[in-house]
Amino acid sequence: MPLIPPYKDPMGAAIADYHREGHAGTLRVFSSQFDEDEIPVEQLFRTIHEMSVIEQRALALARGKVLDVGAGSGCHALALQAMGKEVTAIDISELSVEVMRERGVENAYAIDLYDEHFVEQYDTILMLMNGSGIIGNLEGMERFFFRMKQLLKYGGCIYMDSSDLKYLFEEEDGSFLIDVSGDYYGLVDFRMQYKGIRGDAFEWLYIDFDTLAYYAGQYGFRAELVCQGSHYDYLAALKL
Repeated sequence: MPLIPPYKDPMGAAIADYHREGHAGTLRVFSSQFDEDEIPVEQLFRTIHEMSVIEQRALALARGKVLDVGAGSGCHALALQAMGKEVTAIDISELSVEVMRERGVENAYAIDLYDEHFVEQYDTILMLMNGSGIIGNLEGMERFFFRMKQLLKYGGCIYMDSSDLKYLFEEEDGSFLIDVSGDYYGLVDFRMQYKGIRGDAFEWLYIDFDTLAYYAGQYGFRAELVCQGSHYDYLAALKL
């Protein structure tokens, strides 16, 4: 995915406003599958004490050289730096990377995870805040795991969180009515808008742990369920 320029970056613009002005307007989220929603921008600036148990666990487990993928405002990278850990933060949002640097993230870069010029190797790769979404869809699994093998040192680990959207299909009797003949039920399309800035539509993958573990195994990784949240969310460790 190419870098997002400021004029097409609603989330980056909201992050920049909140950082520089102390408040932001409404960051609107549209999807063909759901009603219009919004992202509370202040939550993108949460401290480690305001983070979920899943996020805190991932940060505690991160070791060695750490890569924070899709780092946003840099909240995870700043928490890691405060722990004395070595972290590089990347994002495709140029505005977000500017904010990260202004907030004190020491190594923040506007770069695509799949950029062939990005050739460093890491002990830990963090993909948090529904980090599986960056994969896009199930067809992207092969490309993703191939790239992870390039970026991970031998014995390295990816910590990825996601949510199992099966709860959206729960019946009154507790069963789940999912159309297995259609697209995978965790594939969602999104588009964001902030003030007059409209972003492009994109695919975002929410994946259940069993499906993630299956694909990980196909490409030489071992998946472990580290912990679960309160509502079908979980943290997975993908070990090479």
